[in-house]
Amino acid sequence: MIIIVLILSYLLGSIPSGLIIGKMFYGIDIREHGSGNLGGTNTFRTLGVKAGLAVTIMDVLKGTLATSLPLLFHVDVHPLVAGAFSVVGHMYPVFAGFRGGKAVATSGGVLLGYVPLLFLLFFAVFFISLYISKYVSLSSMITASIALITSFIVRDIPLIIVVAVFTLFIFYRHRANIIRIKEGTEPKIKWL
Repeated sequence: MIIIVLILSYLLGSIPSGLIIGKMFYGIDIREHGSGNLGGTNTFRTLGVKAGLAVTIMDVLKGTLATSLPLLFHVDVHPLVAGAFSVVGHMYPVFAGFRGGKAVATSGGVLLGYVPLLFLLFFAVFFISLYISKYVSLSSMITASIALITSFIVRDIPLIIVVAVFTLFIFYRHRANIIRIKEGTEPKIKWL
């Protein structure tokens, strides 16, 4: 049952929300537009706010549901481990040629399922950073860093380990964005 839950978590994460919304409602493969990424940010840029919000919410809920699977199936596996499998699925989705998103929304969904109050704090940090900087990528990395610091403060060892891994994923997946921010070529959002 543990293996089944972990596979299900990965498959949940692999659901390509951006691809589904783009093709079903707009007739567009968002991998062929903007950054070519399947995540919410590229959806916002390519298809607009409504589609971007739908994809972001779907991506968050994938992580939350995966984190809930051990409880739903009464399986002795830590919720964060199941959640981590959904994050890997989001970044490397089997249903989309292993080309996925950058893991920010799905990682947030995992934290929503495990520590809802902290998720609200991180959500606020993200939007304050976004309001000030207008950079989604920078706001994502700032939020990941704050999440890591906070996990040390609450002294939850599994949370520290998983958030540290998520933070590494997020910085790694944003390495091109970091270069663009330094060069002043990173696109800023226009809707906030």
